[in-house]
Amino acid sequence: MNSERPNIIFIITDQQRFDTIAELGFPYMETPNLDRLVREGTTFTNCHVTAASCAPSRASLFTGYYPHTTGVLKNADLWQHSWIEQLADSGYRCVNIGKMHSYPYHTPLGFHERYVVENKDRYLEERWYFDEWDKALRARGHVKQQREQYRQRDDYRQALGAFDWELPEDLHSDMFVGDMAKWWIETYPVTQPLFLQIGFPGPHPPYDPTPEYAARYMNKELPLLEVTQEELDAQPAALKELRQHNNEVDHDSVVLDLDPTEEQRHRQRAYYLANVTMIDEKIGEILRSLDQRGYLENSVVIFTSDHGDCLTDHGHSQKWTMYDIITRMPMIVWSPGRFEAGRRIDGLCSQFDIGPAILELAGVEPAADMEARSLLPALEGNNWQPRDYVFAEQARDGILTGTEFMTMVRSADWKLVHFLDQPDGQLFDLSADPDEVNNLWDSGDPAHQSKKQELLDELREWRIRSALSTHDLFADHR
Repeated sequence: MNSERPNIIFIITDQQRFDTIAELGFPYMETPNLDRLVREGTTFTNCHVTAASCAPSRASLFTGYYPHTTGVLKNADLWQHSWIEQLADSGYRCVNIGKMHSYPYHTPLGFHERYVVENKDRYLEERWYFDEWDKALRARGHVKQQREQYRQRDDYRQALGAFDWELPEDLHSDMFVGDMAKWWIETYPVTQPLFLQIGFPGPHPPYDPTPEYAARYMNKELPLLEVTQEELDAQPAALKELRQHNNEVDHDSVVLDLDPTEEQRHRQRAYYLANVTMIDEKIGEILRSLDQRGYLENSVVIFTSDHGDCLTDHGHSQKWTMYDIITRMPMIVWSPGRFEAGRRIDGLCSQFDIGPAILELAGVEPAADMEARSLLPALEGNNWQPRDYVFAEQARDGILTGTEFMTMVRSADWKLVHFLDQPDGQLFDLSADPDEVNNLWDSGDPAHQSKKQELLDELREWRIRSALSTHDLFADHR
């Protein structure tokens, strides 16, 4: 194994559920390149994000602190610093191609070069920010498919955000980012050590594969979680309001039908999964380009996503909830000869725990007060203790309007979701109810009430420990 500091290739998709990689047990998927990374790498199978939307999750991932510590609690909260600055200071060439969701979007964050591609359908923040993709579309004489156009369709309110990509395939956002990454790798003089972050905009909605990719999944039988009125009635008031809001307001070109048909749900799922396969093909091409340029002789490739998507499971649209289909992320680390091939690590971890591991691989000492715990011992087969609990947070924003703050605590077997100053919440026995459809918050069983109090106590202690451990974080600014 090369003893020099490795190149680090960090690939992040947007809104990709765990159940979207064939090799991880989902045979309806067509993901040969991600399958290869799983077979030849190490996969954390119980890895959870720390926030239920893009920017808070990413700010936490790239700082090593929880959202309540970073202050980035929702999209468009100011986020300008990250541990990427430490990599750059240590001698890494740091390059971003695609999505990071910093705010403002063009914030350096420590990168020497940024080729920004942001949300496909921007509407609430930086609507008139022209990213690399916007410029390419304009140069080719095209108008980007977006909400104003989709709204003119007769089937807009029934489509659940699923639309065919009708422009040239190479101008699709994920194809564009993949091709731009290949172009940079193949054109820029080989520079090592390299930190290359590639951010795909998909499979975040609009769910917009080309017709050829969509057809491959439209012909498949796809799993759809049954949604019952009993489950919907037992959801907290904030989530009931969220459902109504997403029916009335078309975020990201998605109108939530409150009672969609099986055909509607299947079509949405097919289009979403087709977006994943489009990304998978580009990942394969990127790996080939890296190999041809000699980068893979000494590289660590990491693949993950920033959160999942309900896709009408539990009766919800997109994120802003704390179900495992939102918080549980694929986390694959691939480096043949450095880390064991075909290994699955099932212990609980938080996604931001990869941050200090990246720093350590680069020979950089993580900050002593960093709330993330390095996954490097787990990757190296050394003494590593899974987390007893993982946590996630989300503040009120333009979508989650029914609560000021939502917090999740999850152990291996139980999950609790707390809504600030509200009497209701969610409690799930994950061993008996892995799909999280039976809310035990108001259960009359004393054992359930005891477990609820235990997890509420853990939330309290976690926030107190967090405040104590990070008390010097802004010492230089006092």
